[in-house]
Amino acid sequence: MRDTSTFENYKDAVVAAMIDLGREHDDVVVMDADLSSCIGSTAFQKEFPERFYNVGIAEANMAAVAGGLSSVGLTPIIHSFGCFASRRMYDQLFISVGYAHRTVHVIGSDPGITAQYNGGTHMPFEDIALMRQIPGMIIYEPSDARSLYSLMIQAYESGKSSYLRTPRKGVIHRYGEDVEIRLGKAITARQGDDVTIVATGAYLVDQALKAAESLAGKGVGARVIDLHTIRPLDEETILKAAKETGRMLICENGRYAGGTGEMISAVLLKAGVPCKVDFVNVGERFGEVGSLDYLATTFGFKAENIEAKALALVK
Repeated sequence: MRDTSTFENYKDAVVAAMIDLGREHDDVVVMDADLSSCIGSTAFQKEFPERFYNVGIAEANMAAVAGGLSSVGLTPIIHSFGCFASRRMYDQLFISVGYAHRTVHVIGSDPGITAQYNGGTHMPFEDIALMRQIPGMIIYEPSDARSLYSLMIQAYESGKSSYLRTPRKGVIHRYGEDVEIRLGKAITARQGDDVTIVATGAYLVDQALKAAESLAGKGVGARVIDLHTIRPLDEETILKAAKETGRMLICENGRYAGGTGEMISAVLLKAGVPCKVDFVNVGERFGEVGSLDYLATTFGFKAENIEAKALALVK
């Protein structure tokens, strides 16, 4: 295993996982759509020039070609910005990968507000909803460098197709070797008995933990669950938290419709667990241009908004 503490940004973790998988498995190939310099996959190209393909600005074609490569025994890891990795190549992913029962690992970088100055056209708030419609597709959104690296390795080992949401820039080193990182098993990052805050991804998990710290100063115990694997959902951890706290705030960098909040709500309803639920998401809005801080404030992703919603649930 790599020393992930040396990674200076999230794309370092992505490329390290690509290269280590390439060294261990001859079937691994990497494809990019003219964004290899953005994610850093040129490092994989340098080490494995015969196993790297830049298809140009042709994302849908890349997904179809990846399905074809999978049909002859290769395992493609393909990358583009999240908006292109989901919306633009969706039909090809659905038919050439999902319907054809092929294995392809899709990296959708800069999902939601992490697209920042690329603007509203580049902010996929609906990618989770889209990928949930492809049977068997793993969906994951790690919150730190170590979990990002580890879950990419585990996604390959699963033998199933996957969709990864990750920012490229910035980095958080949250989990040490003492914390188990397991695909499909959420991490309880903080204990609490009054309210549960479920969060996905680096930014919202960080804000959820800050909100929980502030709530503790007000006598409210907030349990924080890092839901790094959105699908398959860790229903056991979710239901246990719902039963023990009776209140749940679900935070995601995306849209409610078809997203994580809607999925968890259905699980709670089916299980018949009495639980007050609220949400932090983008609602019925498109993205816009701005810094991460501005966008987080605009869409209510900051710790103070999470804290206010959690307090409202407790009251």
